[in-house]
Amino acid sequence: MGGGAANPKPPYLNPNWALLQQKLKAGCPRPPLPDAGATGEQPSVLGKRKERSGLELAPASALSAPPLPTDILKPTSADFSLTDALAMDCEMVGVGSQGNKSALGRITLVNAWGNVVYDEYVRPLERVVDFRTRISGIRPINLRKAKDFRTAQKEVADLIKGRTLVGHSLHNDLRAMLLSHPKEDIRDTSEYQPFLSMEGRRRALRDLALQILGITIQQGTHCPVEDARAAMLIYQKHKKEWEKSLKKQLKLKKKLKDGRRKNKWKKDPTNSGGQGTIS
Repeated sequence: MGGGAANPKPPYLNPNWALLQQKLKAGCPRPPLPDAGATGEQPSVLGKRKERSGLELAPASALSAPPLPTDILKPTSADFSLTDALAMDCEMVGVGSQGNKSALGRITLVNAWGNVVYDEYVRPLERVVDFRTRISGIRPINLRKAKDFRTAQKEVADLIKGRTLVGHSLHNDLRAMLLSHPKEDIRDTSEYQPFLSMEGRRRALRDLALQILGITIQQGTHCPVEDARAAMLIYQKHKKEWEKSLKKQLKLKKKLKDGRRKNKWKKDPTNSGGQGTIS
């Protein structure tokens, strides 16, 4: 054949691919993926495009990309102390004969600065039937040496005692932990009235994160660290009006309670030593 052919130009890589790689490398730790060489498969090249004559592609600097969750949810301090408010998020696995009963598989607590103060895989009391890895990110190997449920339960109970507990749909997490918490100390982003939909329904955390924080979370596998940080940041942004509304509600409840007590006294004079009102 004739002289050697010229080396082909490398395929164009979409600038957004670099951002995607950065996002995958950061954020919540993921179990290692199988080695491509072990399966005999060749790594694919993403962003490959057909040549387009007469079309100039925009440089990366000209493209605007949305902020990454890792940037917005980055801890704002190096303080890992137990603050007055802690955010909690749990990931569940499936137990029961069909695996449709949820049990705790991992629990995370972050402080007001977004730093992780507790993050443990937990071995459920029942045999795990479905690890729900696609959503929970939990694999069998994670639970082999996981903390037993009773130990994790006691440790978490001690950590949240006397503190404000922040989270999303906390009733599910507390039920999985077989714990309770004073209602006045709970700040649930799924129940706060201004966060409800127009129809009064609860909204997903990913929807609130997109609207309030401008970030996209829970794309595929959920990260409890990311979710807890998102709930805490949402609470912090609305803390002033949230706490003000709670004080107003408590004041109104006390007023109603005192009113009912007063009406009861008027109807039953014997409760005050026989002295009642004269009509």
